[in-house]
Amino acid sequence: MATKRAAQITITPLSDILAVESPFYIPMTGPSARPRRTLKHDDTFVVLDSHGDIGASAGGPDGLFNTDTRYLARLELVLNDMQPLLLGSNLRNDNSGLTVDLTNPDIYDGDRLVFRKDTIHIVRTIFLWRGIAYQRIGIQNHGEQTASFDLSLLFDNDFADLFEVRGERRARRGVGSGELSGPATVVLSYVGLDDIVRTSRLHFDPRPTRLAVNSAIYHLDLPPQQSTAIFLTVSCNTPATEVPGPFFRGLLAHRREMRRAWSGATNIETSNNIFNEVLCQSMADLNILMTQTPHGRYPYAGIPWYSTTFGRDGLITALQMLWIDPGIARGVLRRLAAFQAQAVDPLADAEPGKILHEMRGGEMAALREVPFERYYGSVDSTPLFVLLAGLYVERTGDESILDELWPAIEAALGWIDGPGDPDGDGFVEYRCASEQGLANQGWKDSFDAIFHADGTLAEGNIALAEVQGYVFAAKRSAARCARALGLTDRARELERAADRLAARFEEAFWLPDLRTYALALDGKKRPCKVRTSNAGQLLFTGIVQEDRARMVAADLMRPAFFTGWGIRTVSIGEARYNPMSYHNGSIWPHDNALIALGLARYGLKHSVEHVFKGLFDAASYMDLRRLPELFCGFRREPRRGPTLYPVACLPQAWASATPFTLLEAALGLEFDAARNEIRLRNPRLPAFLNEVILRGLHLGESSVDLRLRRHDEDVSLEVLRTRGHIQVSIVMTR
Repeated sequence: MATKRAAQITITPLSDILAVESPFYIPMTGPSARPRRTLKHDDTFVVLDSHGDIGASAGGPDGLFNTDTRYLARLELVLNDMQPLLLGSNLRNDNSGLTVDLTNPDIYDGDRLVFRKDTIHIVRTIFLWRGIAYQRIGIQNHGEQTASFDLSLLFDNDFADLFEVRGERRARRGVGSGELSGPATVVLSYVGLDDIVRTSRLHFDPRPTRLAVNSAIYHLDLPPQQSTAIFLTVSCNTPATEVPGPFFRGLLAHRREMRRAWSGATNIETSNNIFNEVLCQSMADLNILMTQTPHGRYPYAGIPWYSTTFGRDGLITALQMLWIDPGIARGVLRRLAAFQAQAVDPLADAEPGKILHEMRGGEMAALREVPFERYYGSVDSTPLFVLLAGLYVERTGDESILDELWPAIEAALGWIDGPGDPDGDGFVEYRCASEQGLANQGWKDSFDAIFHADGTLAEGNIALAEVQGYVFAAKRSAARCARALGLTDRARELERAADRLAARFEEAFWLPDLRTYALALDGKKRPCKVRTSNAGQLLFTGIVQEDRARMVAADLMRPAFFTGWGIRTVSIGEARYNPMSYHNGSIWPHDNALIALGLARYGLKHSVEHVFKGLFDAASYMDLRRLPELFCGFRREPRRGPTLYPVACLPQAWASATPFTLLEAALGLEFDAARNEIRLRNPRLPAFLNEVILRGLHLGESSVDLRLRRHDEDVSLEVLRTRGHIQVSIVMTR
């Protein structure tokens, strides 16, 4: 009788698979025990839970972070070693601060009830300002007797690099320490492997009853109906001689700065109160994501994982907001021009003329444990830079910046026609130059995002469909800039190059059997015959022929793509379709916004209205009326909201800009600086908007206030006020 042998099964941990296939995957190992809230000011942000604590509950990327390093990993408030009860937790509507209301649970001494729950009211007020986290803890006794209790603040830090927080493992780390610096100050320090000393300085006012390197304990004897307050500051890398200013002075200065930031932007009012809330939240989110840099304001990509300069995200966000506040584009263009690649560096995927993808200031980036100190591994940032520069000049008439940026524009065009097209076939392609970099370098940069119809991953030098559209639009835009500079021959050359690209593109990418465009060409020039939203972004660039644009649009509005909430990134039925994936079936608001601009370009305003309404309805279900980076691509069901994606950035810049872009697409806004004219091409308001008022819509030195009203499928225009010389007109071309 044969002996049965047990089958041997080797199970490779998913984390090990992902470390190879997707080295910068962001894991989600369990649900958040408490909801998270975020605050940001310039290069500092904090992720707290609903109690105002850091690191007290599982499931969140908690911490106080500055330039990609965590400066506080734990800050927990307890009463007599017990967690207080949550009454409420609210961000201010301008995102300038978090207020948390807490109360005491029933507190016992052995079996004896010392005092009942709901006796002590605690209000935590938290904000960030110039690299310092401020907190005021207000305490009031609503009981009839003196309340005696200990209020403890428990804290600690690991000085983890942001990539460690995201899940990266390190073989070695630096050395941390903690010490008391007087009766009211604790200094936590870390000497990194990069030989940089990082410090967190915690200062308490008044001085605690007992202070240690990881706790501050206040023993309070609070008479009935009396109140007191404790103030805490946590400073990131500030010198010992630099004392934080008073809490209330900093709070007022912070709020004044936030109000000033948008003082020149167009103000929008509508007849729909929920949509007004969506717009207010979007503007507040963009406000905190804006970071003052030496080159101007720059929208950092998102919190918590992408709170830094990203080329693609900054360029697209600036493009989305160009009609409201063109000053954002000016800051983005100047900053990216300043960091344009000058030399070849394979680890950084850098080549002369390329525009930055991402920059990081943490220890791992400095040591090149990750390649992102200055990383250029995006194939689309460079053409988007050229495109935004041209659109900014058209929008504003500001030709002075054109003189400043033209060398960077020419260098970018040189990369597009040179190293960006390694085989000389006229298409811009990418291939990761090192094992440490990103395998896919378009906006869909997951390791499995670019694939063939059978699901196999594309290999070799990959030419993405939408990138060719960006290049086409960039060359057209650069040609107009060249004419403005008097460079007529260069303008003609760029126009001819754009026309040749459009012809080659139609021949190589059009899929007649699918009636859409290929996702990409792989290294063997085989088209990835997959129906994706990338084809929709082509409409935005204008590279698509009129008849084929209508075929693409019709496909995108069918149920396989359009869920009722928005357009999926990948159609149902494709090999790697998964509505819960990051890029292969989810819904990205910014993707839908660019598609909406493309639909408007081809006069398809009915489809614009569907996309607009879907995303508005989705936002109305979201916490704070805030559109996330992405959400799941499940079909819309009656009496149910959209399904969230667990590790989406909140807030995220181009998602926050999306409601403004959808309004732009619906109104068909066009700006002609040379004629001082604003045109509304085929304007159409969705059914949930009966009226829109735009105040302070600027063009050059002039501005105008407009009221638009919906009349079924028509829109009427009323000019409420003008400042300077400006013309406004409606153009109907359908």
